[in-house]
Amino acid sequence: MIADVMAVILGLWILMYLLDANRANDLVQFVHDAANWLAAWSRDLFTFDEEWARVVFGYGLAAVVYLFIGHAIAGRLRRH
Repeated sequence: MIADVMAVILGLWILMYLLDANRANDLVQFVHDAANWLAAWSRDLFTFDEEWARVVFGYGLAAVVYLFIGHAIAGRLRRH
C-alpha cells in the first residue's frame, strides 16, 4: 500500500506538470516537493531535449520501480 501511495504521488505530479498546474498553489507545491524527494535518484536520469519528456520518464520510472518492488515485497509477505 505504501508503494501505491508513492506511485500515486509521482503520477499526480506528472499529471499536474503536464496540465501546467499553478505552482503557487500549496497542494501543487506539496505534491511537487514529495515527488522530488521520491524521485531524487531518477529525476535527472534522462536527458531528453523536451522538459515534459524528462518529467514523464524520470518521475514515471520511479513510480514503476516503487510499484514493482512494493508489490514484490507484498507478494512475498503474503506467501509466508
